[in-house]
Amino acid sequence: MNYEELIIFTDGGARGNPGPAGIGAVLYNGKEKVAELSKYLGVATNNQAEYRALIEALKKAKELGAKKLSVFLDSELVVKQLNREYKVKNKDLAPLFLEVYNLSLSFSNIIFTHVYRENNKEADRLANEAMDRRC
Repeated sequence: MNYEELIIFTDGGARGNPGPAGIGAVLYNGKEKVAELSKYLGVATNNQAEYRALIEALKKAKELGAKKLSVFLDSELVVKQLNREYKVKNKDLAPLFLEVYNLSLSFSNIIFTHVYRENNKEADRLANEAMDRRC
């Protein structure tokens, strides 16, 4: 199925920094949930997990044939890096930024927006479930 526009919420987290990490993402077509992701990453930093959550969500959106994306993350750092307000100085984040950039070329329009954690509860829950499962 192809979607004109999807709304995506992503979250990544690590227990310890670095530590056991997980990701969560929810993809919506309007108010209809079309996919959710929850995956344990192994050991990573919080910022690496945030980027990995976004990467997995973008891959899923591409698989679903989306053309336009509105993406909401609770990582202000990642959003500001993606919107070119901050440079990516961390050598471990640079390849993840590049992967997001390359994936973003698959869409006609993509907007990255920072949201507070309380407005990202479902993705946060999925990331925590992944860390709890550790599988």
